[in-house]
Amino acid sequence: MLEWWQERVVYQIYPRSFQDTNGDGIGDLQGIISRLDNLKDLGVGIIWLSPVYPSPNVDFGYDISDYQGIHPELGTMEDMDQLLAEAKKRDIRIVMDFVINHTSDQHPWFLQSQDRNSPYRDYYIWKSGRGRKPPNNWTGFFGGGTWEFHEQSGQYYLHLFAKNQPDLNYRNPRVLQEVKEIMRFWLRKGVAGFRCDVINILYKSSLADGRRALILTGSEHYLSQEGTHEILRTLRREVLDHYDCFTVGETVFVTPQTALDLMAPERKELDMIFSFAHMETDQYIVKWFKRKFHAGRFAKTISHWQNVLPWNANYFENHDQPRSVSRFGDDGVYWDKSAKLLCIMLLSLRGTPFIYQGQEIGMTNFDFTSMDQLADVESHNIYGIAKRLGFPPALRWRMIKATSRDNARTPLQWNSGPNAGFTTGRPWLGVNKNYEKINMEAQISDPTSIRSMYKKMIALRQTNDILKAGSFETLKISKDLFIYRRSLDGASLVILLNFSLTEKRAPWEGAVLLLSNYERQGYDGRLRPYEAVIVKEA
Repeated sequence: MLEWWQERVVYQIYPRSFQDTNGDGIGDLQGIISRLDNLKDLGVGIIWLSPVYPSPNVDFGYDISDYQGIHPELGTMEDMDQLLAEAKKRDIRIVMDFVINHTSDQHPWFLQSQDRNSPYRDYYIWKSGRGRKPPNNWTGFFGGGTWEFHEQSGQYYLHLFAKNQPDLNYRNPRVLQEVKEIMRFWLRKGVAGFRCDVINILYKSSLADGRRALILTGSEHYLSQEGTHEILRTLRREVLDHYDCFTVGETVFVTPQTALDLMAPERKELDMIFSFAHMETDQYIVKWFKRKFHAGRFAKTISHWQNVLPWNANYFENHDQPRSVSRFGDDGVYWDKSAKLLCIMLLSLRGTPFIYQGQEIGMTNFDFTSMDQLADVESHNIYGIAKRLGFPPALRWRMIKATSRDNARTPLQWNSGPNAGFTTGRPWLGVNKNYEKINMEAQISDPTSIRSMYKKMIALRQTNDILKAGSFETLKISKDLFIYRRSLDGASLVILLNFSLTEKRAPWEGAVLLLSNYERQGYDGRLRPYEAVIVKEA
């Protein structure tokens, strides 16, 4: 028997870039409300909202200054209540982004903690330096060090991300009490759960120097520590178990075993996790150094995780990742076909599918030409580090262009009018110029469009128990082909995917075509370029 969150499809909204209604160039909650019928029509059952809380926007909402408020740029608490009510009318549930590893440096807790005598001092990790050096040698997720010196109080504070995002101190039990109350606040309002940001790094077991590493020196002291597991079990037992909700955790550097430690049913911690393993198959060590996409590596990694976890959170895009059709497909000649292939794959894997805004119309990476067009703090930090290391300008830009988080954050392309119908004002981030071709209005009533394929696949998954609950079995992986079987109660479907520019032979005895991303009536054992088919086995 599946849980409700295993049967539904999740749609992630990055509010700043979704829909603006007041002309200030920034998406807002009323914009989301205005598009709920579009999402209902698509077949969405859950919306995951990226942060809507008050924030100085150093990291665009992931630096929170008030966990129980709404950012004025996005609307009011009344707007949020209206969104919850309107979504409920359409049988769509809302999941909040929950960022509890760190706050903004403008959060009242942190502002008060700057006084060494304040009861809030111990809400954060403050430590004296070693002479003129920071307390340890750790390096952070956005590049550079993890300690910032505070002149007035004469100590350093820890920040694994930007210096404006000080880490909370979970050795202080009052911090966990605060988190419980924040969760209860939103659950009482009717949210259906939380997407938990970098959730497996909460507890720092030690502040000792780390083993030298190319990236994240010191991570052995905070990655998936027992203290974090205890925090998650406490939140489950004392808060989450009292509501009809679920959690999905963004987890960094997890292995299958550490993932199981976080989501095994008997441990009662998280319901699902996002792993990054498949998203790392096109990189060398760190994401900024890309290598050519290899469908076999991609498929092998996905197959492994399909088989080792009891349930997967399946995704190919989010607010931190480049666009999937530009990354894993072909955003040129085979843009349409490769975007549909990725759609069929995503919605035929075992687990809960997560679709990111714009993915359903095949939005591509940005077409910016210089750093001054980017807003992402991580991109600017990495560009600065690469410059200091002597990387030539062309290489620095190539690194950023392929990997920047702003690839996914350009405004949603609603129509071919000014600013793609996103705003009547000046967009906070530039609109991709291909909006005249790639937009929602052009696709919504076209039965052959990418969006129509997403709608068709979501409907198929909703009505087909094999796709919802069936087992997963890998049948073939090569440089270009990925073939797998979904089975339930003696019936089975086979999904055949061709990730290449040329036709491939893939005969299947007794195959009855159920769906293809090409307009064809039957399956003849040949897969056309970037073709995806689902066949019933006799």
